[in-house]
Amino acid sequence: MTMTQPSWELYRSFLAVIRDGSLSGAARSLVLTQPTVGRHVDALEQSLGLPLFTRSQHGLSPTAAALDLVPHAEAMEAAAEALVRAASGEAGEARGIVRLTASDLVGAEILPPILTGFHELHPGIVLELALTNRTEDLLRHEADIAVRMSRPTQAALVARRIGVVGIGFFAHRRYLEAHGPPSGFGDLGAHALIGFDRDVAILRFLEGLGIPVSRALFSLRCDNDLAQLAALRAGYGIGGCQIGVAARDADLVRVLPDVAFELEMWVVMHEDLRASRRVRLLFDHLVAGLSALLGR
Repeated sequence: MTMTQPSWELYRSFLAVIRDGSLSGAARSLVLTQPTVGRHVDALEQSLGLPLFTRSQHGLSPTAAALDLVPHAEAMEAAAEALVRAASGEAGEARGIVRLTASDLVGAEILPPILTGFHELHPGIVLELALTNRTEDLLRHEADIAVRMSRPTQAALVARRIGVVGIGFFAHRRYLEAHGPPSGFGDLGAHALIGFDRDVAILRFLEGLGIPVSRALFSLRCDNDLAQLAALRAGYGIGGCQIGVAARDADLVRVLPDVAFELEMWVVMHEDLRASRRVRLLFDHLVAGLSALLGR
């Protein structure tokens, strides 16, 4: 018996139910009716010959088979979105959609004036800005361009190294007036430290640099860089921040000035997009703007 190939709209509804946990929530996110989403899920189950959800009073729970499908459906989703962006303008025109991804801090604190300048030069290009500390897969076209804080490792990418970004420890002037500055790492245990929660990668990175910081030391744990910066500005305690970003706020004072580490900044895109004028325009604009910001 030949299995019918399910259409993308069935997988799209499937992903929405996975993310929202109910037919009603998925219907709202997709701007569809609940019966339509229900029919899509039923059709996908029938086509695959697999139960994808168990029904309960708490909503829909994905089966093990459904969870196995999620990364493949997400790859289809990324490809579908990339097709829409590719079809939004001719390759040689300065119009259409370009999707850019960056970390929370870079996207909110560094890129806005650079992107504003780009929009003034090329108003026909629509920008999609995805902020995440997760490394988006450019080979799967989850984004067109990425600003990354580490050296790219994938092949088939066009990458430009912008330079290095210094990270130091800071505290608000108000906090230091109340508690005094630490004279060294040995004093940190007596201070309120702002740090990471479940992001163990950054802790391992710091350990590799010989910076003795552990999760147990943090009195505020959060994996969102913007929330950490907001806590710094509120005077919660001592935390890490990009030196250039902290320098904009006269009330943020550098502590432990002899302790710092550096992250590389890169602008990256898929090599297949070099022929797309709108993508190349944004790529070159980012390289120029970020290089000027880092003083190159």
